[in-house]
Amino acid sequence: MKIVIITGGSRGIGAATATACAMAGLGVILTYNTNPQKAQAVVDHIVEKGGNAIALPLDVSQSLTFPAFRDAVSNALASHWDRTDFDYLVNNAGYGLYNLMETVTEEQFDGLFKVHLKGPFFLTQTLLPLMADGGHIINVTSATSRVATAGVAPYASFKAALETLTRYQAKEFGNRSIRANAIAPGPIRTELGGGLNEEFETLLAGQTSLGRVGEPEDVGEAIASLLSTHNRWVNAQTIEISGGYMI
Repeated sequence: MKIVIITGGSRGIGAATATACAMAGLGVILTYNTNPQKAQAVVDHIVEKGGNAIALPLDVSQSLTFPAFRDAVSNALASHWDRTDFDYLVNNAGYGLYNLMETVTEEQFDGLFKVHLKGPFFLTQTLLPLMADGGHIINVTSATSRVATAGVAPYASFKAALETLTRYQAKEFGNRSIRANAIAPGPIRTELGGGLNEEFETLLAGQTSLGRVGEPEDVGEAIASLLSTHNRWVNAQTIEISGGYMI
């Protein structure tokens, strides 16, 4: 059984990805930060549907804790799957912040940086010795790296940087046949940034070719598909999952 680690797997896109991957036959390690009950609910849902999953705590803004998380992953791999390595890493954990540039504080900027760029960089570095050759890294970025939206400049900037990092991961880890790709969701119905009110959702749907905002499952199933062997020759790409947003 192939094993995937999904950060931020207790809600939204992360939870949908965990479910889709489990239903595709993968063993799932999902992480949560502050809500173990939600994470366990996702695990229970997967198990009820015949899948295999566990949840581990992780704060991706705290890079000094990553070695301890790696040890927890090692223990989980041995006890749940009788393995010493895993196959796939989905760097998904994140949060949104709406602030025009002239009002962004340095603390807010640094918080977004730690979660959306520094965290994925050093978490991948820390877990790389446990990743099997032929593995796959997927970084969840954002359509805001392509379409400028006032109020999300730091978030979008770090997501754009993560797309660049994805290409470098594909370049530097290719000698181990490890691929790296980015998934860039468009507007999705999640709790990110406080969620969507009816007026904002109507606006976003009107800017999308398919006439609606996305659901977490639209992205989760795309990630599960990208991890499959059907997409084994896709590498170093950013794939927008947006239903045709602002085209």
